[in-house]
Amino acid sequence: MEDYQLNIKHKLAVLPMEPGCYLMKDRQNEIIYVGKAKNLRNRVRSYFTGAHDEKTTRLVGEIRDFEFIVTSTEIESLLLELTLIKKHYPRYNIMLKDDKSYPYIKITKEKHPRLFVTRQVKKNTGKYFGPYPNAYAAQETKKLLDRIIPFRKCNKMPDRLCLYYHIGQCLGPCVYDVEEREYQEMIQTVSQFLSGEDTTIVEDLKAKMSAASEALNFEQAKEYRDLISHVESLMFKQKMMTADMTVRDIFGYSVDKGWMCVQVFFIRQGNLIERNVSMVPLMEDPKDAFYTFIGQFYQLDQHLLPGEVHVQAGLDVEVIKSVVDTKVVQPLRGKKKEMVELAKKNADIALSNKFEIIKRDESRTIHAIEELGTAMGIPTPIRIDAFDNSNIQGVDPVSAMISFIDGKPSKKDYRKYKIKTVVGPDDYKSMAEVVRRRYTRVLREELPLPDLIIIDGGKGHMNIVTSVLQNELGLDIPVAGLKKNAKHQTAELLYGDDADIIPLDKKGQAFYLLQRIQDEVHRFAITFHRQTRQKTGLQSQLDTIPGIGPKRKQQLIRHFGSTKRIKEARKEELTALGIPKGTADLILETLNSPEEKQS
Repeated sequence: MEDYQLNIKHKLAVLPMEPGCYLMKDRQNEIIYVGKAKNLRNRVRSYFTGAHDEKTTRLVGEIRDFEFIVTSTEIESLLLELTLIKKHYPRYNIMLKDDKSYPYIKITKEKHPRLFVTRQVKKNTGKYFGPYPNAYAAQETKKLLDRIIPFRKCNKMPDRLCLYYHIGQCLGPCVYDVEEREYQEMIQTVSQFLSGEDTTIVEDLKAKMSAASEALNFEQAKEYRDLISHVESLMFKQKMMTADMTVRDIFGYSVDKGWMCVQVFFIRQGNLIERNVSMVPLMEDPKDAFYTFIGQFYQLDQHLLPGEVHVQAGLDVEVIKSVVDTKVVQPLRGKKKEMVELAKKNADIALSNKFEIIKRDESRTIHAIEELGTAMGIPTPIRIDAFDNSNIQGVDPVSAMISFIDGKPSKKDYRKYKIKTVVGPDDYKSMAEVVRRRYTRVLREELPLPDLIIIDGGKGHMNIVTSVLQNELGLDIPVAGLKKNAKHQTAELLYGDDADIIPLDKKGQAFYLLQRIQDEVHRFAITFHRQTRQKTGLQSQLDTIPGIGPKRKQQLIRHFGSTKRIKEARKEELTALGIPKGTADLILETLNSPEEKQS
């Protein structure tokens, strides 16, 4: 029995029979899963006994240690679980869901409030209304309100009155004092209108239309009449399905084969305007998983709380209320019950339809890294870092690193490097510099280390990287090389002291994964190199022209973006940027000279 297994065995023996949360850790001491339990002893022990589905089996295979926190009640454990997930974002807790965001209309919480459309909901920064079915609907509603309610229009407060003030669409807080009471009345009017609760706006417009008519200002009266028509049309659309204006979210979920699908219907002004679909791998009882999901939905994903939340029968409403600060309903009959059943039916269908896709995706990713680890004789490489250099005869040398986690690209972990210490085209020293810089920082900032490093190169590259890792940084990380054939395609995986060829099925998922990694790191490096060459080439040519200092050079680069576009520019385009005519002539003459064309 290995040391970590003995340690886990001892910890399992002394677990309390109390509610609480547990944190599972991998071999790098990174938290990979957070769970809650009514009885910590029974729940945590269950991971290490009996059979499990594929997802839980993979989790258990990575566990090297765990911690636990005892709570007073089951509800406290749910709240703590949400807090720990938000803090650590463990890999096995991350939900697989669509990333659609919905447009809202926001009244900002500022001294001089503004009205705008946004897809980001940030608590305590203002009042939000929505979500709207699409951005067009939200923008049209906002434009209408802009014409009627004189909220501040500018993002940054100017020092003089603007056009909006002169046409009556702003109170001019940049010059005049505006009382908070006046803003609160405007906020209340907009809030009631957007909630479908009030007709004050229409009544006010009708009064203004009558006053304009009495003053014989028929053109203005016509504008008010058209505006009333627009407002009434919008209000009709809001009410055309039902008089029930309650803002509610309807949840239905389905469970099968170790997965849970949750569907959320957004009901606004009586309309089903949008839905959210989430696929969640199950690691616990389905009801407990749903409680965690709904807490994350509103607390972590920051969806706006509606007036009511409707859920299916059999769930504990009090537990849901502990994480959802609003009215929770379990409809027993009628249309509302039908809507909950419809959400569940959609979840059933979505789960059934997605299984084949999930199966194929796992085969392409999870099974691929397991197959790769087995072939190399190393633990499954959950996190893979890959490096590639790019230069042309030593000019503008750069390097790039990409990361794959669970067989999928993790683009937030991609990094670009300009070579700083190497003179000339020395691929080995360039690789050593970049690897040294990367993992020195990883150690300093206590970032996750990779399970495998892949180098776009052969034995020489592998040896230099291994030397830096072991002799300079004290790291023991497997290093593999990728060899290409004459057609510049991935041909062989090299590993070991002698860079032996690892036999892989060329039609297998592991080999396909290596192809994707090599193609991706090469693409990333080449793209960065082209950007660097373009910028360096443009700057070096501009540096030779008298009258072009750093500010004008930066101005030209920002405006045109490439040498070709500056060469093709007209003299008038250059002088429009404030460049003197003589200097503009010199720029075009220099960049279009025969010598420059040859280069």
